[in-house]
Amino acid sequence: MNTSSAKRGLKIIGITLLIYTVLVASHEGEFWPFSIYPMFSQAGNPWTRAMVIDVTDRDANEMWEVHALDDRTADVVSVGYYNVDQIDFSNFVSKTENWTGSRRNALIGMFGSNVIGDRQWMVSKVKGELIGADSIAIRIIPFIKISSGATELNPNLPESDYFRGNNELDR
Repeated sequence: MNTSSAKRGLKIIGITLLIYTVLVASHEGEFWPFSIYPMFSQAGNPWTRAMVIDVTDRDANEMWEVHALDDRTADVVSVGYYNVDQIDFSNFVSKTENWTGSRRNALIGMFGSNVIGDRQWMVSKVKGELIGADSIAIRIIPFIKISSGATELNPNLPESDYFRGNNELDR
């Protein structure tokens, strides 16, 4: 191989890497196959999202029970209808580690206590996981009941689901 062919090959490789780097940098690292989007990088892993259910007319004991998505007995509250972004809401619910009073009140604030009125809404964690090669299981876990001026944690869940670490403030 002569020197000009080697230089030409290195130049082509350099240009290709430069184009790739520019594409990755301009898309905040979101350039497949190195994407952080779950459909590319986390397929088959368990996931958690959030759902709000209207439990105003539900029995006090029944509203705290874990159930499958198909067995849901209450109406879903569309957070988008109240100008709450579903992705931001789900991230807030699924990623908050210490549910202090101010964090719980933030759930009410997202909708506004005047919007909730005299209703009671259950903020639930919806957990899904792959079972076997071709099936999924989706469970709705009641998490925090909100009303216009109060929040209530699920008495059936351990405290470690609401508080991680040594944060004793504002429990």
